[in-house]
Amino acid sequence: MNATGQDATGQGTQRLVWAVVGSDIGPLLLAATEDGLVNVVFHAAGDVRDKALERLGSRLGTEPVEAPGSPLLAEPIRQLRAYFAGERRDFELPLDWSLIAGFNRQVLRELATGVPYGTVVGYGDLASRVGQPGAAQAVGIAMGANPLPVVVPCHRVVESDGGIGGFGGGLETKRQLLALEGVLPQPLF
Repeated sequence: MNATGQDATGQGTQRLVWAVVGSDIGPLLLAATEDGLVNVVFHAAGDVRDKALERLGSRLGTEPVEAPGSPLLAEPIRQLRAYFAGERRDFELPLDWSLIAGFNRQVLRELATGVPYGTVVGYGDLASRVGQPGAAQAVGIAMGANPLPVVVPCHRVVESDGGIGGFGGGLETKRQLLALEGVLPQPLF
């Protein structure tokens, strides 16, 4: 890519930058394009990080570049740190939704805008909110496909019977996020 953002053929190329940042729930890989934050990956060390970057590059058709000082990552890093410090309840970030489409995108957008900090919603309730009552299982699949966990708060989706439900980052991570938001009691140790 040259200084004008074009490759050798003169075609525009998508910038894809990433960094791994520490958090209360372990290392998070954050990736962004010029359109916004595109991916958050839990437990982003070693093989997990490498596989996530390979998958991301393949899906977006460009090589991810490690750039922790990139302006594209500065605000996501700042807001995530404030969230874990208990100083931020809502994320105000441009999001790149290109890794998800259709029903899954519809459900995740509703989740991002309609389920505030400190609250939870049932899988079935979220399905009803997007006009698909009875699609609770499909909502669960959408949560598992969420490319932007924490920022798009899939940890706030729980079972209607009071169970915590599943979570791609692991149930302990989900419990920690819900405790941070005051939904669950903080663990004693």
